[in-house]
Amino acid sequence: MPQPQLKVAFPPSSSPTPFETFHSSVYPPITTNGPSKPGATSLVPHPFIISARVNTQAPPDVTDCSDRNYSKYYVVVVQYTARFNAETVKNFLYALNNGKISKKKFNMRLAPEETSAKLTGYEHNGVTCIGMKTDIPVILDEAITKLNPDFFWLGGGEIDLKWGIRTSEFINYVKPFIVNCSGS
Repeated sequence: MPQPQLKVAFPPSSSPTPFETFHSSVYPPITTNGPSKPGATSLVPHPFIISARVNTQAPPDVTDCSDRNYSKYYVVVVQYTARFNAETVKNFLYALNNGKISKKKFNMRLAPEETSAKLTGYEHNGVTCIGMKTDIPVILDEAITKLNPDFFWLGGGEIDLKWGIRTSEFINYVKPFIVNCSGS
């Protein structure tokens, strides 16, 4: 059986968006086991995970992403090896809303695959925050802003597609909330 080919996107020097796609068979595939598991491979030292999260405690009238500060859904970007900390996101959202919304109304959980695909337009292991079907607010882990070099890799919309981007360009383009939301 042929090995899947990894497609990689690199940030160009002159492009209206901060990335472009580059297809290559030179790079080894990134396994779903991730770089921290024995025998797993990683293309670069800064791979990241993007996941759709649902606020399970939002009241019935909060059903979509129309209010960026108090959305039913968020997309979270954290380093592959980091652990997402929902408590820090809850505290951030509480402060963002000036304490007007009870902390009990924030409970961030992984959105079901079906919901994630419907909202983002991307299947499991292919979720990215560029070109989503829905304008979902993005939360970027603060640790990503401290990377050296100022560059990271994330999903490109398909399982075997990854794209790389300068962190500063990602922030300027996506306009995420920056939150210390991992254990890294």
